[in-house]
Amino acid sequence: MAPMGIRLSPLGMAVFCLLGLGVLYHLYSGFLAGRFAFFMLSEPAAGGPEFPRGSAPAGAVDLRELLAVSVLAAVRGGEEVKRVREGNVLNAKAKGKTREGAEEQLTSGDLLSNRRMFYLLKGAFPAVQINSEERVDTADQETVSWDRSIPEDIKQKIQPKEVPAESVTVWIDPLDATQEYTEDLRQYVTTMVCVAVNGKPVIGVIHKPFSAYTAWAMVDGGSNVKARSSYNEKTPRIIVSRSHAGKVEQVARQTFGNKTVIIPAGGAGYKVLALLDVAEKNQEEADVYIHVTYIKKWDICAGNAVLKALGGHMTTLTGEEISYTGSDGNEGGLIASINMNHKALIEKLPDLEKTSHK
Repeated sequence: MAPMGIRLSPLGMAVFCLLGLGVLYHLYSGFLAGRFAFFMLSEPAAGGPEFPRGSAPAGAVDLRELLAVSVLAAVRGGEEVKRVREGNVLNAKAKGKTREGAEEQLTSGDLLSNRRMFYLLKGAFPAVQINSEERVDTADQETVSWDRSIPEDIKQKIQPKEVPAESVTVWIDPLDATQEYTEDLRQYVTTMVCVAVNGKPVIGVIHKPFSAYTAWAMVDGGSNVKARSSYNEKTPRIIVSRSHAGKVEQVARQTFGNKTVIIPAGGAGYKVLALLDVAEKNQEEADVYIHVTYIKKWDICAGNAVLKALGGHMTTLTGEEISYTGSDGNEGGLIASINMNHKALIEKLPDLEKTSHK
């Protein structure tokens, strides 16, 4: 028997517990509803970029902003390239040899353009990985600021799009066609910036310093350049490196006939522009771009992105997509085309792949 003569029945205990639970529910239901609403609002919108919760503000990169600063970087680098060439203060020297034994040149134009482009991009997006053809010397560090303005043509054609910073790799070529630059063959010279996301080329910028022409494009976004209205698939004009023209010419004429035109040219950027509708008097036109030896990724990433954005293709000679992560070189050669049967072109040129690893 309980003290004071009060007996607690099982039914009474059950009623007492239910009343207690009701009071607790009333007190905490508002709090739990609030937490649930916060959780739902914290989820990313359908179709939007996905980031670890709480990391988006600090770890995200807007690709539209990155395109804008990439265009500015290519132009600023081009100013240095032009200034050095016109002042005839190249200070050219050998920096090594290619796999084929050709001597690679390094000039003040390469170094000054690289410094300007690298620090502009790094200052605007410090969390992004940047790979450049030339080494960045910390002793030459400079502050190159970006006012975060976006050109009107980019605003009109490109919507903001955020991706995680750790997924982004930027490839810089501060002076493409250095050999031609030393020979004063200015039409071949470009400065280039490429943005890859998870190894896939997404943004490409190709700038011609001596004519102030700039082509840019973003995959699934927009561009300021377009494909030509027609291409010759039967007897294509094939643009190739000046140093490798002979290797391609023999196989190309066996494949497409003796009327096939081979266009020797300098600079990977120039060769990609040859496939497009570019209103430049010194810009040649071609239907296919072929390279049969090892090539660095900063030479080809921007062109790859531009072609991809326009519906074109740049692959290895066996048709594999080129990944812009890991090593800085592409071993499999390349073939590039737009508005053509790319697969059929690859099948017609099987022998070229054998020379690409040499």
